[in-house]
Amino acid sequence: MALQTTLKALADPIRREILNLLRNGRMSAGEIADHFPVTAASISRHLSVLKEADLIRDDREGKYIYYDLNASVLEEIMLWITNLTGGDQDETPLE
Repeated sequence: MALQTTLKALADPIRREILNLLRNGRMSAGEIADHFPVTAASISRHLSVLKEADLIRDDREGKYIYYDLNASVLEEIMLWITNLTGGDQDETPLE
């Protein structure tokens, strides 16, 4: 189920772009929203989906919530894809 949730989260172009933004460091929801022509509520929903898939983490500081990329989940997906394409056969696939 984890893989399905992660792939669903990655399927949306806005969510993929949010991950690209977070690659450069943590950002607040407002900073993220400034990069997209959609409502703040829409960005909030995208962030929720990414958080549910464990692709991002959040940290509250006062009235702001900052988001960080969780690269470990992406690394697991890369290992799984590598296994599919004939990479290292000793790696354990995702459950």
